[in-house]
Amino acid sequence: MPIRLELKRIIINEIDEDQVIVLSEVGGDRSLPIVIGLFEATSIDRRVKGMASPRPLTHDLITTAISLMGGVIRDIAISDLTNHTYYAKLRIVHEMKLIEIDCRPSDAVAIAVMARVPIYVNESVFGMMGDE
Repeated sequence: MPIRLELKRIIINEIDEDQVIVLSEVGGDRSLPIVIGLFEATSIDRRVKGMASPRPLTHDLITTAISLMGGVIRDIAISDLTNHTYYAKLRIVHEMKLIEIDCRPSDAVAIAVMARVPIYVNESVFGMMGDE
């Protein structure tokens, strides 16, 4: 059963190249910290703060292309954790079909924040966190 998450924190470290976003369970106590790159962290941070970019960034381009081709971003799902790496799916509805596109969680979260769609995680991912 998928669990709804919300973006709780963006930790930008200007000295180190690894940044962290923390997704927290809606109505629960669990959280999911994910290490991401500076570009993705900055993109998410700018979007959360309502800061516009003078030119479209990659996540803007993806969202616009999906929309112009008749698709609707439904949600994103953190679907797996393997060898300390999270996997995500961008879930799009196009012509009444659900299309799942494999993507990095950082890109998925950036798109979710931008498109204002829900973020989910598979229950099994929380179970795997202690095993990694």
